[in-house]
Amino acid sequence: MRLAPVLVAFLAAALAAPGFAETRLKRPRLDVRATPRVAMSPARVLVFVELVGGDDVEEYYCPGLEWDWGDGSRSFQESDCEPFEAGATVERRYSASHFYGHPGDYNVRVSLRRAERTLASTAAQVIVRGFVAGIER
Repeated sequence: MRLAPVLVAFLAAALAAPGFAETRLKRPRLDVRATPRVAMSPARVLVFVELVGGDDVEEYYCPGLEWDWGDGSRSFQESDCEPFEAGATVERRYSASHFYGHPGDYNVRVSLRRAERTLASTAAQVIVRGFVAGIER
């Protein structure tokens, strides 16, 4: 028995197997933008995150989001979605706002989660300045 034809047949069957193409899909990355990035205290900051690039894979369909605001507080956002179907579009833009009552440099971290697993995470810095006596900026 020759090994080469058996190996070729095995590889052809493996490449044609369901799920093989899914392993080659490109995963999106997570970008973040905070506005304003620098503000006077007290300040409300809006944070926008976006999945950029990649394919609409089921793993990124209807994720939960965890917002760590850098001041000791966290927010959680979950969606109520229909079950995933082939060809479904993945939501790519999310936003939330947070109120900062005190000056400081805050590292805002946003994580996309699914079933207790982090799919992607990114961070942005927000600077909240205080009021200097006698001078308003």
